[in-house]
Amino acid sequence: MNGEQLIQQFEDGTAPAASFHHIDHVRLAFEYLSRYPALEALENFSAALKRFAASQGKAQRYHETITWAYLLLIRERIARAGRGLTWEEFAEHNPDLLSWKGGVLATLYRQETLDSDLARTVFILPDQVIAP
Repeated sequence: MNGEQLIQQFEDGTAPAASFHHIDHVRLAFEYLSRYPALEALENFSAALKRFAASQGKAQRYHETITWAYLLLIRERIARAGRGLTWEEFAEHNPDLLSWKGGVLATLYRQETLDSDLARTVFILPDQVIAP
């Protein structure tokens, strides 16, 4: 499935929830960021993700800090590449973004921060202290 089809399926609510996993969220964020300026991608992706979660009866699962953090990390990685990347190239060069359990956010955030109600509703800046 190409990026346009993926976005369309997600936005019209026909993406199969049971088979829509973390890597699919990352790819979708990549596709939005490949088509829209960063702030527009952030707004559109977040709104679509909220609608998707609500359509599955799981509106409470939307997490703003996780959503925005991944989008901003993906945006940075795309910019650092310095050229247009396909999804396959992006995925190959950024495996740390594709792992959910023990993934990149564990190096940036304390677990209690990600578990907080505030982080679920408002973007929180990273708070994990990394020793030099």
